[in-house]
Amino acid sequence: MSSTGRAGRPKASSRETLAEAACELFLERGYDATSVADITQRAGVSRSSFFNYFSSKSDVLWSGVDERIGLATRSLELLGRTATGAAVRDILLLVVRDFAPDPLALALRNAAAMGLEDELVRDTGLRLARLSQAVSAAARTAGIEIIRADILGAAHAAAVLSALRVWAEQGAGLGTPEVVLKDALGAIHDLPWSD
Repeated sequence: MSSTGRAGRPKASSRETLAEAACELFLERGYDATSVADITQRAGVSRSSFFNYFSSKSDVLWSGVDERIGLATRSLELLGRTATGAAVRDILLLVVRDFAPDPLALALRNAAAMGLEDELVRDTGLRLARLSQAVSAAARTAGIEIIRADILGAAHAAAVLSALRVWAEQGAGLGTPEVVLKDALGAIHDLPWSD
């Protein structure tokens, strides 16, 4: 496999090229029928280059959201005892703020064509659990009892991931996920942060 013309490629460009190649192949062949080797061949990079950017095939879809969830988790931890519902919601809005159409949005919109339905359910569940735990921990640190904190965590995490899904399915160019998330967070009004 030759990488002629690829030397000196900027990091972001290689990452984007790999993601683009993966999405093309997922649409053409389906997720299960596409290998990492197929992706690297299409992108014109080595297998080791793939693993410099992504830990797995599914990471191609989730890496942007995972970075944002990681930042949100750290920000939630920093709230400490001063965590309020408003502060938590502001942090969660950052997960979707300025979110541009990306491989995940494409996958959510084309899940059936890409053969990704089961993969997305499983992978969404992992992100849901991670974000839910972070919100719940912030609530417990702020003095909220554990069951209420867990319910708040699950509801807020579901709002974030559901907002991304709905935004992508509606057509990522038709609005912003931030607007969808604000509506979703409004639906949690029956679960106030405090009594």
